[in-house]
Amino acid sequence: MPKGPEEIELDQAWIGAEDLPVHFANAFTGIPGPNAIFLNIGSQVPPEVTSQQDLERLKERGYIPVKPVARLALSPAGLDELIEALKTIRTNHRKLIKELKGQQS
Repeated sequence: MPKGPEEIELDQAWIGAEDLPVHFANAFTGIPGPNAIFLNIGSQVPPEVTSQQDLERLKERGYIPVKPVARLALSPAGLDELIEALKTIRTNHRKLIKELKGQQS
């Protein structure tokens, strides 16, 4: 009986990531599907409200527009991996900020 492929784990090399545009993102929403989670990532800019008239127009419109910058479909396992990666990135960022503050003292 033929053997299945051997499972091996290799490091990743992100090639070309620096060539992609960088987008500011501060708006996120996810839509669960039966086999994937659809993650929308966007950017919203707070509206300029300098007068009562601006405020009334904003209320009348009823929403703040969000410009989508990416849409991803992730498997449930992929979503778990993303969550773990984001936790690690957040921890590393906090360590970096702490180190930088320590160097300023």
